[in-house]
Amino acid sequence: MGDGIPYTGEQKVRLVEGLKNHPSKLVLFARAGDQFVGLINCFINFATFTVKPYVNIHDVIVTASWRNKGVGRLMLERVIAEAEAMGCSKVTLEVREDNHNARHLYNSLGFLDAEPQVFYWSRYL
Repeated sequence: MGDGIPYTGEQKVRLVEGLKNHPSKLVLFARAGDQFVGLINCFINFATFTVKPYVNIHDVIVTASWRNKGVGRLMLERVIAEAEAMGCSKVTLEVREDNHNARHLYNSLGFLDAEPQVFYWSRYL
């Protein structure tokens, strides 16, 4: 559901190095045997309102042939458990309005619209 544009070789290298060196990442992989079938990239931030850390889920990726088999749910449950163990106040994520499968999964795990509703704004540089 992202931009759908494959990375260049240089972008792939920058992606791996950038995540490897980022000080507040939480990256989880799902494997079936020796095959990687899922990935979640998260970043640990700090909420001044609650005066506690929180986890923002940035990417949830499941290989097409493994979708609707519980891989995404297992990875999300693990992120929630990790956040609880770190004493976080919340776990946040963004989801496209037209990504109905993801929205259904997130709702089933207790994710709801923020109260009051929050808008996701960008200023590209």
